[in-house]
Amino acid sequence: MGHLRENGFEVDTKDVTSADLVAIKAKHHVPGGLEGCHTATVEGYVVEGHVPADVIVRLLEEDPEVIGVSVPGMPVGSPGMEGPNPQPYNVVTFDKEGHSEVYERR
Repeated sequence: MGHLRENGFEVDTKDVTSADLVAIKAKHHVPGGLEGCHTATVEGYVVEGHVPADVIVRLLEEDPEVIGVSVPGMPVGSPGMEGPNPQPYNVVTFDKEGHSEVYERR
């Protein structure tokens, strides 16, 4: 959350149980395999996992016909997961039907 705050986003966090998180992901149509450890909404889009702030800004500017964007899992090198030996990772968009597409490679 610090990464988003540092990049100008107002962040309201809520601690939830694992069961609540499963329900939240289902409510927002996060496809299996694209789950991350955090789920957020920003201006009508779902933001799943450790998505870089500049990608969220790009998403809002481009306004594609998707419901969300995800960084699946917790790849080392993504925001909040800094560490030695960063891994390349994909930022993926998804729609309500569960279709996904690579939006950006990092």
